[in-house]
Amino acid sequence: MQPVIPDKTYFKIGEVARLADIKTSVLRYWETEFPFLNPEKSSAGQRLYTRQDIEMVQQIKQLLYQEKYTIEGVRKKFSPRKTASAKQAVPADSSHDLQAILRMVRQELLAIRAVL
Repeated sequence: MQPVIPDKTYFKIGEVARLADIKTSVLRYWETEFPFLNPEKSSAGQRLYTRQDIEMVQQIKQLLYQEKYTIEGVRKKFSPRKTASAKQAVPADSSHDLQAILRMVRQELLAIRAVL
């Protein structure tokens, strides 16, 4: 059961770490690995997380620790629009499209193998 997120606009990194039950260093690392996790910074340089950021952190933790996703797997899970737009950019009947699909399938299989 995840803790209730207090009704505030912004949260400091220590508060987010306590709510998500992870270390602050893990949060800072995730910021480097997941471009979609990008908290605002105050004029003093402190990270200011929103409620949406905290929910995202909790989802990332769930995917990594309980569902055993890889870092790359989490990135893909949070960015399906990029994959869809990339597929539309290539004509469906081209051999290039088939090669791209095969590469994608191979990457997915390697990610699955890494989890096992």
